[in-house]
This record gives sequence, structure tokens and C-alpha cells, in this order.
Amino acid sequence: MGIVENIIAVIVVLGVLITFHEYGHFFVARRCGVKVLHFSVGFGKPLWSIYDRHGTRFSIAAIPLGGYVKMLDEREGPVAEEERHRAFNRASVFRRILIVAAGPLANFLLAWVIYWALFVYGISALVPVVGQIAPDSPASHSGIAEGEQITRVEGREVLTWEDINLRLVDLIGRSGTISFETTEHRYDLPVHRYLVGDDPSNPLQPLGLSVWQPKVAPRIQRVVAEGPAAQAGLKAGDLVTRVDGQPITDWAAFVAHVQQSDSHSMQLEVENAGASREVVLTPQRKQANNGKTIGYIGAAAEIPAYPSRYVRDVSFSPWQAVPRAVGKTWDMIQLTTVSIGKMVVGLISPSNLSGPVTIARVAGDSARSGVESFGSFLAYLSISLGVLNLLPIPMLDGGHLLYFVVEAVRGRPLSDKVQMLGLKIGMLVVGTLMMLALYFDLMRL
Repeated sequence: MGIVENIIAVIVVLGVLITFHEYGHFFVARRCGVKVLHFSVGFGKPLWSIYDRHGTRFSIAAIPLGGYVKMLDEREGPVAEEERHRAFNRASVFRRILIVAAGPLANFLLAWVIYWALFVYGISALVPVVGQIAPDSPASHSGIAEGEQITRVEGREVLTWEDINLRLVDLIGRSGTISFETTEHRYDLPVHRYLVGDDPSNPLQPLGLSVWQPKVAPRIQRVVAEGPAAQAGLKAGDLVTRVDGQPITDWAAFVAHVQQSDSHSMQLEVENAGASREVVLTPQRKQANNGKTIGYIGAAAEIPAYPSRYVRDVSFSPWQAVPRAVGKTWDMIQLTTVSIGKMVVGLISPSNLSGPVTIARVAGDSARSGVESFGSFLAYLSISLGVLNLLPIPMLDGGHLLYFVVEAVRGRPLSDKVQMLGLKIGMLVVGTLMMLALYFDLMRL
């Protein structure tokens, strides 16, 4: 059932994002006097079509992994004399720039609308209260203590742990210090080439910081079928009391033992319904996002509810939400752009690229998690789609914009030969990126 839900979720996500993107091109093309011949959501054979009074064909195609807007263009076929003034290639270079840029801008507008709706609806988030401090870490050296509430990072206000994580990812590669302000003190955490070579999805770990969490008993709630835990005979309700003779009092300590294992057998003592027994458990190894290999057993604990004082409802009036949503959208655009740049120069590993498999999994997980998670994921993916399309790579919108800017400067367009060469290079670059993303998707599985 999970696979079906993931497929449905990714179809919905891509359908919404692509429709908005292509509608941006369509809307501005109409306003610029360019005739639109076909507006398609999806590729392949149309499953449904309809024509409007302007002669534009709207269709939904069989393969929901893309879409396009086809405009009247003399370079793609003969155009009647009386309609040549409505051809895309006859439009001024300024109008062509507007039409092409409208797709990514529509994605940014969609993200802003989603963030605005979420801010008005209200978002439940964890208050940034510091949890356990790792010994001999930048956090421990700075003096920050467990239980303090972080209010600012590098001078910028933060309301949730998500705000902190986004701010920290923006600082990848920093050498020197990163400043944290709490309700009472300021701390400067020393860093050198911060997060370079580490997993950017967990920016707190290299600093020695952690999110405050309620204590979780080492009691297994769920076991993955045919995983190491299931093969060892562990089952829901088992309470782990010792690992290799060492007492275990919370789930985090048990997870640390498992992750640090090197595939050797572990001697567990467990209790269930008042009876004790010993279990021999052999963790398997898997590669984490940061390239490191860790142990895992395929089991999960039940996470207790957070006390109300550690949860914050972030909401604003419709008017207050307008600038907040603008700021959030701009921050995410900057973060995405900076992250791509840092990936190009090697500060972020290409293994963080995500393809259709990861998008489907995250889309399904966020849809099951509720409106907030799904909306946030949809907004971020919309921004990513907009930023990626603006990259100056021929074949993408950014490549076309590059051609048009060169044309505006030169006073004439680049030759067809140069444009065709650029298209071939663009196809090679985009194809390579897609294959890399798919490869890393499969590696994560």
C-alpha cells in the first residue's frame, strides 16, 4: 500500500508543479500576443483533450513526468502569413525573455502562496531547546548547556529547529565561528570547513548539538519483516535492558551501540511481559547519506509525545503572513542556489542529488504526515524546480534566457549552429545529472 500511496503522491506533486510552471509560460505568452498551440500536462499519448475559443489544445497525457507549452513558431513549421505576427520567434527579445522566465517565476509564486497558507493555518514546530551536548565538541567547548533555548543564529532570529537547520546549511564551508544566541547568553562555536564532507541533512551533529527529546525507553514498537531484528527473534513489546553486559536505559544509547557495531554479533538481554531472555543480534551495515557506514537492525521505538512547552504553534494573520511568506520563499531560493553552487565547487557531495525515487518516497511520507509536511515539501520542490530551470544550461529555461540576453546585447541572435551545439551540450549535462540522481536514489534504497 505504501508504494501505491507514494506513486499517487508523486503524481499529484509533479502534476501541480508542472501545471503551474507551464501555465506561467502560457499566461504570459497570451499577454504578449503569442499564439499557444498546445498546453500539455504529461508526455506521450493524450488521454484527454479540449480546445478553447483561441484554438489552443489543452490535454493530459499518459506519462505524468513533465509537460510542455507549444507556441506558434516559424522555426518548427510553416506559419500562415496572417498569423506570423503571433509567432514566438517574431516577438521582441524582451517579450521572449518574459515568456520563458514566467515558468520558474510561477513556481516561486506557488511556493509563496503555499507558505502564506501555512503561516495563516498555523505550523506546529519544536522549540529550539538544546538537548544533549556531545563531549569534546564545538558546542561543549563553547559552554552552551542542555536545556537552553536558541533564539538567534549568526544574528538572525530563529523560531524553530527547521529555521536553525536552514541557516546552518547556508553556512557550509565556514571556517572560524558560528554564533548562537540563547535567551541569556551568546556562544561562538569554533568550526573549520563546516559540514564539508559531512551529511548536510544533519547540520547539528558536527557542532555537537542535538534537539531536546523526551527520554525514550529502549522498548521495541515495530520490527521490519525479515530484517536483522526479526531474524534474531525480537518482536514488538521487547524491552532491551543490556547490550553485551552493559545496562541500557534509553533508546538513543541502544541505537548508538547498533550504529557503531561492525557486523559482529551483540548479546542482548530483553524483557517482555515479565519474562527475560537473551538474544543474539547481528546488525547489518548500510551507507548513510554522508558516505559513512553504520549498523542497523530494522526496528523502531515508540516516540512519546513532547510536552507542550517544547512545541510552538507558529501562525500569523493574513496580513502578517504576506511578508513572512515572501521572506521564507526568498530564503529557500537563496539556500537552493547557494547549495547548487557549493555542490559545483565540491563543498557538498553530489550524493545529495535526489531523483524520482526519492521524490516519490518523500512525497508519500510527507502526505502521510499531514498538511504541514506535504505543503512544505510541495513548496520546497516548487522552488527547486524554479531554480533548476533558471540554470544557464541550454535545453532549460535558463539556457533560453542566456541566448536571449546574448541576442539583446549583440543585436542579433546566435547562429542556428551554435544554438544546436548548445542544445546537445545541455542535453548531455541534464541527462548526466538525471542518471546521477537516479544512481544515488538506488544507492539509498
